Amino acid sequence: MNKILHPIAITFYVVILIISLPYILPEKELKVFSDDELREVALERDMASIPSNYEALLKVVDNPENPMSREKIALGKKLFFDTVLSQDKSISCASCHNLEEGGDDDISTAIGYLGQENPFHLNSPTVLNAALAKSQFWNASAKDVEEQAGGPIQAPFEMHMTPKEVEQRLNDSSEYVTKFKTLFSEDKVTFENVRKAIGAYERTLLTRGAYDTFLEGDNDAISQQAKRGMTLFITKGCKGCHTGMSVGGQSIQRFPLRSYIAEYIGLLFSSNIEIKESPFPFENKGGFLGKDDSLKFRVPILRNISKTAPYFHNGSVKELEEAVRIMSKYQIGDEFSPEEIEDMVAFLKTLDGELVEY
Repeated sequence: MNKILHPIAITFYVVILIISLPYILPEKELKVFSDDELREVALERDMASIPSNYEALLKVVDNPENPMSREKIALGKKLFFDTVLSQDKSISCASCHNLEEGGDDDISTAIGYLGQENPFHLNSPTVLNAALAKSQFWNASAKDVEEQAGGPIQAPFEMHMTPKEVEQRLNDSSEYVTKFKTLFSEDKVTFENVRKAIGAYERTLLTRGAYDTFLEGDNDAISQQAKRGMTLFITKGCKGCHTGMSVGGQSIQRFPLRSYIAEYIGLLFSSNIEIKESPFPFENKGGFLGKDDSLKFRVPILRNISKTAPYFHNGSVKELEEAVRIMSKYQIGDEFSPEEIEDMVAFLKTLDGELVEY
């Protein structure tokens, strides 16, 4: 009897019970919505479609501190693709934010000036729909796309320029001087106005796809499998963080939110003790720990997510299915079945879209 009640034995039985609970308790059946009900539930939860015309765009993304105009947008576009903003004139904003490939660079860590990797092994977030977010960068350190635009230009491992160097180069161009003077009523190009012009352009980089068409009333825009995934997304809690028109980017959240004693159980019963070093459910490449090292990250934007692999801040996960599994387990606390993962991925692919020609 004493052996049965030994503290280690009790610990073992408790651990086994906790691990077994998901298999013992009956699973709740997924709620089934009609198409109209699903749309209504989505719209009630702020899942809005992207504006389809310029006038509607302005109501959503215009910045009172940097009013948009077609001329300013055109100037920002020119700057976005101009390598003159990098030290060796080999890199533009578009180098890490390929608008044809999901608005990122499709590699695990950004590569900048002289082939330097981001020192924290950070994965480039997409620029598409970023203007809809409430903050920018993985640690939410920039308040908007105007502020964000100045960051990579100045980072020594990205474009490696100072504001003064940018101003000198652009002021040597009569074309740029004329355009800036017309738009900003200043005799010289300033770095602040460079950021404003690029920001105005980035505010137009919104995408629409099948998801938007469904929200606007077309029941045939997405498949039944995608509708099951959308139901999962809403009812299982994904929508709690990935919210807003952008489907993300509206808050800063802890990741991972949950940990599992089963991942440490080997420490109790193995002579070959192996300490779990990474706080994440994948390798901690780069050592980045989020905002103020608190494991808090800006919630990623899920629009065009199928085009922005690899996933997570350090690009450690290559497959979208695995990213979904990790999020269901470590954020929701209810690991999805293979069938649920397939349904969720089908829904996430409806978030793919094409740039709207505003």
